[in-house]
Amino acid sequence: MSTSSRYPFTAIVGQDDLRLALLLNAVSPAVGGVLVRGEKGTAKSTAVRALAALLPPVRTVEGCRFSCDPAAPDPGCPDGPHPADGPGGERAARMVELPVGASEDRLVGALDIERALAEGVKAFEPGLLADAHRGILYVDEVNLLHDHLIDLLLDAAAMGASYVEREGVSVRHAARFLLVGTMNPEEGELRPQLLDRFGLTVEVAASREPDQRVEVVRRRLAFEDDPAAFAGRWAGEEAGLRERVAAARTLLPQVRLGDGALRRIAAVCAAFEVDGMRGDLVMARTATALAAWAGRTEVAVADVRQAALLALPHRRRRNPFDAPGLDEEKLDEVLRDAAADGPDDEPPTPPEGQAPGEPAGGDDDGPGPDGGGGGRPDPGDGAGDGSGGLPPQRTEDSGAPAPEDAPEALTGAEPGESGGGTPRPASAEQQAVAAGEPFRTKVLSVPGLGAGAAGRRSRARTEHGRTTGATRPEGALTKLHLTATVRAAAPHQRARGRSGRGLVVRRDDLRQATREGREGNLVLFVVDASGSMAARKRMGAVKGAVLSLLLDAYQRRDKVGLVTFRGREAEVALPPTSSVDAAAARLQALPTGGRTPLAAGLLKAHDVLRVERLRDATRRPLLVVVTDGRATGSPEPVALAARAAQLHAAEATASVVVDCETGPVRLGLAGELARELRGTAVTLDELRAEALTGLVKDVTDHHRARRAA
Repeated sequence: MSTSSRYPFTAIVGQDDLRLALLLNAVSPAVGGVLVRGEKGTAKSTAVRALAALLPPVRTVEGCRFSCDPAAPDPGCPDGPHPADGPGGERAARMVELPVGASEDRLVGALDIERALAEGVKAFEPGLLADAHRGILYVDEVNLLHDHLIDLLLDAAAMGASYVEREGVSVRHAARFLLVGTMNPEEGELRPQLLDRFGLTVEVAASREPDQRVEVVRRRLAFEDDPAAFAGRWAGEEAGLRERVAAARTLLPQVRLGDGALRRIAAVCAAFEVDGMRGDLVMARTATALAAWAGRTEVAVADVRQAALLALPHRRRRNPFDAPGLDEEKLDEVLRDAAADGPDDEPPTPPEGQAPGEPAGGDDDGPGPDGGGGGRPDPGDGAGDGSGGLPPQRTEDSGAPAPEDAPEALTGAEPGESGGGTPRPASAEQQAVAAGEPFRTKVLSVPGLGAGAAGRRSRARTEHGRTTGATRPEGALTKLHLTATVRAAAPHQRARGRSGRGLVVRRDDLRQATREGREGNLVLFVVDASGSMAARKRMGAVKGAVLSLLLDAYQRRDKVGLVTFRGREAEVALPPTSSVDAAAARLQALPTGGRTPLAAGLLKAHDVLRVERLRDATRRPLLVVVTDGRATGSPEPVALAARAAQLHAAEATASVVVDCETGPVRLGLAGELARELRGTAVTLDELRAEALTGLVKDVTDHHRARRAA
């Protein structure tokens, strides 16, 4: 992307946390990258793409495809060995994008197995990790990245190198890059291992200030009308910011991180129960980068505070349903206590009105600090106060973004339910009941062998897993079955004129390995929220069970959906999504009361699954109906529910009915519903892992019996 076609970094309006986090990584790549979380249309991708123009140029060995540094070339470079002090050139730092749907070979590189077997040549085509070496690797919608690509990213980030191995042929090259990811939390969360690899995290939201929104639109339209002219108007600010980044990089080795600052960092991480030591290290590097960005050689208390706000929120989550964040009052209290307990050898906090990243004296020859917030504002301050030393903006500071909307509560009394006299407690509208404590569940799997997206629930043909056979490749060979290939080539060696020890292999001999692993499924919950479920203790237990199954779905990389029924109809509380925490939020806000339109709930679920089969025919569904089996609200409600269940059975949808009926006298209606679905029924107690030993076998046996019938 040319400089004139890239939106200038200094032209971005607001988004102060985001700009500061990116600039700190430009100053000190050791900070470890940035994860940007936020809603759509908030300049996440624009800011990341603009960052590359601020990085200093990279010196590389001439002709090296792996960007080796002439001063210290990689001794294991596939294009090497390179002579010391060999010829070198200079190029701009790269910003390499990793598409969500990229293949493994596109990420790590591809080996030509045919040439390796026939000629003994390591013919290697570098991938995106090689392109991103000494630059930026950017992953938009990183939370949607496939698990096997995440594993490769984790390995490269941990070792600073990429390894490509195919049937005993291996290639290694250096892969050190600044990892930047953006994501919309509504579409699902990241695996904890990858989440921890990001040094900093920031939350972004669109401004609720009309003046700032007007300025955003004005600048964007001007850029689209004439990108070159727009970039030219901001060239001075861009050059000044680039110089300041270079100056901060030069100053960075001289910044002193004293014992007092280290004590505060350790105290903060301990107080917030941060797992491991990576949080401490990232905080130390971030605080040092903040001091260098401000033009100081000593880390101040405010630097430590700002570093905590950027480095710790995503490291405090204890389960997928916890929102990232940091209690700033507790943070200030911990910093005060640490100051009282240990020596104070840092410089004092910068004066009021001067943010951690702002140079002492407030004025700067280059782009001076404006109101843009390095991180979050101090408690009690208005949003936009404190700059973090960000480049100047030509508009007013943004107002404080509005808090995220709370999950929609399904409230409102059912019309006609309470007419005349005092309604029965079971039919009255009940407020949402808190979920019970979640517990570990055993796996519920879909029978048979699927071919869906990689996950951890049901058996499937996948790119990764144990080898089960071999077949002729339909396209490019990706996973060689060596034994089958040798068997195919062996009978033809004399006819092909083999004269030495090497095997004469042709393309027709190559065999692709077929592998079996696990897939993710679509788990659709159909939850009875009627008056028969209204007893608080009972509904709390039901929500706790569903929450436990949602946690299991998160760990197994499933998509989830939520259908609820109460009163006179059913509704899709959450369409199928990868955001398990969104489903948990909707579940927590679910009230109870009214009649029990069980048939409507099953028919709504049937409609949802029909649409999802059209969208993704390879993702197999698992229907989980949570009910006591009662049905009311229409003529012959039980018969209607049975006919609705038979629709699911006719399409061979794997089903489980969670029987919520309690008490000494039980009608067994949930069991009848399970038989109509040709599924299996379990009680709430049987969902627990310790009591669920035979459940997977029961589900499988039911479906085997159906096929035999």
